[in-house]
Amino acid sequence: MNSSTALDPIKDYQKVTRVGFLLLDNFTMIALASAIEPLRMANQLSGYELYSWHVVSENGTAVSASDGLSFTPDFSITDMPELDLLIVCGGVDITRSFTQKQVSWLQLLGRRGVTLGGICTGAYLLAHAGLLNGYDCSTHWECMASLQEHYPKVNCNNRLFSIDRNRMTSSGGVSPMDMLLHMVSLQHGPKLSMAVSDMFICDRIRSEFDQQRVPLRQLHNGGDSKPKLVDVIELMENNLEEPIGLDELAAFVSVSRRQLERMFLKYLNCSPSRYYLKLRLDRARQLLKQSSMPIVEISTACGFVSTPHFSRCYRKHIGISPRDERKGGVPSVTPTHEDAEPLNDTGFFASMKRSVAVLNSAQTEPSFGSVAI
Repeated sequence: MNSSTALDPIKDYQKVTRVGFLLLDNFTMIALASAIEPLRMANQLSGYELYSWHVVSENGTAVSASDGLSFTPDFSITDMPELDLLIVCGGVDITRSFTQKQVSWLQLLGRRGVTLGGICTGAYLLAHAGLLNGYDCSTHWECMASLQEHYPKVNCNNRLFSIDRNRMTSSGGVSPMDMLLHMVSLQHGPKLSMAVSDMFICDRIRSEFDQQRVPLRQLHNGGDSKPKLVDVIELMENNLEEPIGLDELAAFVSVSRRQLERMFLKYLNCSPSRYYLKLRLDRARQLLKQSSMPIVEISTACGFVSTPHFSRCYRKHIGISPRDERKGGVPSVTPTHEDAEPLNDTGFFASMKRSVAVLNSAQTEPSFGSVAI
């Protein structure tokens, strides 16, 4: 590093923060890397060992990530050394990716006062263990409906990450980096966290209050922001159970109903009502796939006046009935690509095609395709 950009040494040395990462089956590699790399770089730039980290699995055996790669842990949960922070690394198929032994171990750590965290869908396991009751919680947006339904005592939100007392949870992708950079800033100052961010070519460290699903990111391309349209869509997303009328939505952003309709037509090529319906049907699909809620309750939770009306809308727009969706059916019309390789390829390299195996595996998990594209 150029000496002109190097950090001054940290004079007030603090004890090493010991961090453990519990790998669940099908954890997402990008979330794990996004959490570990800020710790590594904080050590490198400060010149001190501010953080140490280890990965752990239930039995100390290798764990497969959602991309099919295998990761060998440092310890099992029975021989893991003392920790200051344990982060659960979740991924796809979270409801079937943990065991009672892992739940009991997390509960033991909680009783010992260890700070607990979750990245991607890892918060789901913490919630299942009763360790997030009364805490603010962030999780991957696709897992949110299921977590809210099964664990109503958890204060689930749509933020990138949440740090609430001795709990740290974040959504997926690269958002764990923002959470860990925030932790570095709290422990060692913003100068260090900003330097780490610069090393990773991050234009800014996103805050705890940034939303993980920024509506219609394409509306901000080229600096051409459409804040009124984004505000309306955020209001729609936050009011799926009791949909708001178009006149009220328009008044919320101080435009006429006609202006609102023109905005949706210009930038989204659809009416506000149709877009609102898509949001409600996406939520319904998540609940059908990820929860055991009766269909009649899902209908009500997604703002439909009756179950028959919900079923008609679902079949019309998704291509399958809610009942068949829950049974694991497929839409009557599915996207096809002429250049796509068949999943049952028996060619010479078939056994080596990890991507095919991963996709086949994903198709059996409850949240697969929970958002219609």
